[in-house]
Amino acid sequence: MTFDWAALRESTALPGTGGVLRQSPEDFRVEEVPAYLPSGEGDFVYLSLEKTGHTTAHVVRELCAQLGVRDRDVGVAGLKDRHAVTTQWLSLPAKYEARLGDFALPGVRVLQVARHTNKLGLGHLHGNRFTVRVRGAAGMAAQASETLAHLAAAGVPNYFGPQRFGLGGVNAEEGLRVLRGESSLRDPRVRRFLTSSVQSAVFNAFVSLRLERGVFDRLLAGDMAKKHDTGGVFLVEDAEVETPRAQRGEVSATGTLFGRKIKPLTAEAGALEAEALALFGLTPQVFASRKGDRRLVRVFPTGIEVQAHDDGYTLAFTLPKGSFATSVLREVMKTGVDVATVTPDSEDAEDDE
Repeated sequence: MTFDWAALRESTALPGTGGVLRQSPEDFRVEEVPAYLPSGEGDFVYLSLEKTGHTTAHVVRELCAQLGVRDRDVGVAGLKDRHAVTTQWLSLPAKYEARLGDFALPGVRVLQVARHTNKLGLGHLHGNRFTVRVRGAAGMAAQASETLAHLAAAGVPNYFGPQRFGLGGVNAEEGLRVLRGESSLRDPRVRRFLTSSVQSAVFNAFVSLRLERGVFDRLLAGDMAKKHDTGGVFLVEDAEVETPRAQRGEVSATGTLFGRKIKPLTAEAGALEAEALALFGLTPQVFASRKGDRRLVRVFPTGIEVQAHDDGYTLAFTLPKGSFATSVLREVMKTGVDVATVTPDSEDAEDDE
């Protein structure tokens, strides 16, 4: 279950640009695309923050310590990694607004403050805008543009990136011990994080198998497909009828993040999903402690831009929430993107990277 890009099939045969990432935090910028903006009035105060070298959790802890806010009263839409310059919204009860002038943390700037009617909730965002400098790839901007154009048309594998799997990519191993009742860990948040890594490992294997079998952009009988425009999910009964919609990018297959509230796929899609589970010696029943969910097999990067530099290039793109920029960068660069940068304090930044 150790994370390894080499075990996950690529979606294009186009040459990689190579290069290196994150020579400085400014080389990797993430801007949250909110689901809505604050209205200007209400019982909550929204803060737009720019952070350099801090996780979201660290900034929240500092806010609580400096302003006397309870952790559960701070609202965030998504979690951001510390190896980047990131911009995101947080919310607090309006009674703390007068104390905001006392908040100070090196590497953090308050960009905007406004009132709104509700607490910001996890997932209250459309996605994230990434601007990434790739160094050590001189003359490769045109290749990056070609690959990104292909991904924008055909979709990028919606793999969970190495951030989900922790230092050395081994979180799923401990997560499996949690699921089997063999772990001594008691912290509920840590247990959820580790077991989510197991779900992620199985999902990644399912996506890789679809690429291997040539059904990444197709639908199978028994698939639960999702409409990209409305978000509606439906059972695929006649794959031949529905596949043209998938090939036009209107719908895509989903994979199962196993749990007690999610039914496994059936028919041909279910057989492929069972094959992914069998790679790890698992059954759906082992995930009874998790709620479960569905996740798109592919996503489509938008707003693509590429700028050439003497030593490489900068690329920018937007992804929907829950998707990892590393999946796009891996296709463009064809390297083990970000595996070496994962640290013990990395967050479950599924909507970030």
